[in-house]
Amino acid sequence: MSDSDKRASLIEDFGVHIGGAMGWPPMAGRAAGVLILSEAPMTMAQLQDALDASKGSVSETTRLLMTTGTVERFKEPGSRQFVYRWRDDAWIGCLQHQLEQTTELLALAESARTRGEDLPPEQRARFHAMHEYYSFMVSRLESLLAEYTAAFNAAQP
Repeated sequence: MSDSDKRASLIEDFGVHIGGAMGWPPMAGRAAGVLILSEAPMTMAQLQDALDASKGSVSETTRLLMTTGTVERFKEPGSRQFVYRWRDDAWIGCLQHQLEQTTELLALAESARTRGEDLPPEQRARFHAMHEYYSFMVSRLESLLAEYTAAFNAAQP
């Protein structure tokens, strides 16, 4: 198998597995694979070419990857166009994103529990269980993020 074929296979695996596991469309997983493998930041046009996709599709995909904390967009010195690259601390960004989402759901659980105080016991119990679950998850994600960030920073040269 040629290097080009290995690369294409790996990118497709990212499309299927990371995309599927994260609930992303396959295009986002493939874009993640392209950016992980890229030796340099890529322009929108380069990503379009690498993914054989439209500008709109790549724009939507990069926006998703930036939102999830794995990709960053910036302008290189002296350039007028934006480029995209896989963040060196992408997995920290991913954990931060998960914590933010879970914290939002905890706020919903708190609000639902308060607003549902007059509901029958079975529904109140569901809101209580939801609140307990998201409280637990936020606490654990905060700990994981702190632990992983410390380990990541300690491993940096």
